[in-house]
Amino acid sequence: MQRSRIVIERTGRLPVRDQHVELVERKGLGHPDYIIDSACEHASLALSKYYMENFGQILHHNLDKGLLVGGSAEAWFGGGVVREPINIVIAGRATTNLSTSSGEVEVPYRELVEGAVKDFIRSNFRFLDPDEHVSIDVKIRMGSADLRKIVNSSDDVPRANDTSYGVGYAPLTPLERLVYEVERRINSRSFKGRVPESGEDCKVMGLRIGRRYMITVADSIIASLTPDPDHYEAVKEEIREEVLRVADLVLKDEKHEGVEVYVNAADKPEEGIFYLTVTGTSAESGDDGNTGRGNRANGLITPNRQMSLEATAGKNVRSHVGKLYNIAAREIAERIYREVGKVDEVYVRILSQIGRPIDKPFVISIQYTSLDDLDEKSFAYEAAEIAKDQIRRITELEKLVLEQKIMLF
Repeated sequence: MQRSRIVIERTGRLPVRDQHVELVERKGLGHPDYIIDSACEHASLALSKYYMENFGQILHHNLDKGLLVGGSAEAWFGGGVVREPINIVIAGRATTNLSTSSGEVEVPYRELVEGAVKDFIRSNFRFLDPDEHVSIDVKIRMGSADLRKIVNSSDDVPRANDTSYGVGYAPLTPLERLVYEVERRINSRSFKGRVPESGEDCKVMGLRIGRRYMITVADSIIASLTPDPDHYEAVKEEIREEVLRVADLVLKDEKHEGVEVYVNAADKPEEGIFYLTVTGTSAESGDDGNTGRGNRANGLITPNRQMSLEATAGKNVRSHVGKLYNIAAREIAERIYREVGKVDEVYVRILSQIGRPIDKPFVISIQYTSLDDLDEKSFAYEAAEIAKDQIRRITELEKLVLEQKIMLF
């Protein structure tokens, strides 16, 4: 019988919130990397639901090799035009046909993928038209025979289709919470209702040096709603003030030495350089995107932390540990910090081995930092029990991901 190793160790690492310099980034809804992550994930969801409805389970597929090729556009105060569309390429492997008792069944994967990508764009962008501004290429091939057998097996607990690992940690630092909340606020319906000139491509970079916070926001301003430079500067000021309001809420219990906010730092009005867009995303002209280059599974990019470089987007939720273990590691870390307490930080790393049941990881590594005395034996027991409980229930993640109730990036 296969068993999982659980290794628990105390480290002397200085908690991130106490380190002198901290950097945190979040790429928002309209960023090219976020768009291609979302396109791949929605394509996977569409295939997964089709497989379940027609074959009773999610079959082998991984659509985590996407590419967004930026278009060509020209924006000016009061208007603009998209001259070449954004090209979204969804690439990967899938079960494109299946032999059944009633014969060979062809999966309409191309239509499913194209429809899912267009639906995502329609639901989330006000000025980006998926029919006029976007072209979609579907580059999907049949998966290898060995992986199809692993993933498409009728085992009660799926077997891992890769040797990979996931990483999670808790708690978030004040800067991490601030960066996340700023992007979510700027891209909220309420803020767009008050400041419709703010585009969906909102990237937030946070820096903390000691107790001083610095937030740099790049937000694509909608050209058609912005008649002149004065109006543009007024929109930037609205964004800056909103960031400060968010900071007041997030940092209300923190002793800090101020918050500096920079909006569209590359602007040079004297040279006619402004961050104007036709569609609300730099993908229209200025930038490209790749699946997995954006946010990690907790919605952030955190160079002060341990991280996995696995893309969660587009991976098979039934058996790809690159998706499942990043979610599980985060949930284990959060539960340990919340339920056991007594520690300053918890890091969880979960490693699979291809072919092993996903509820039997090769190893679960739990590292913790505590600046206070604690009963290490008692902590280790409680932490291990939480880890075992979460892994025992890992198949429950499938339903939650399909219902889009879990953050992936």
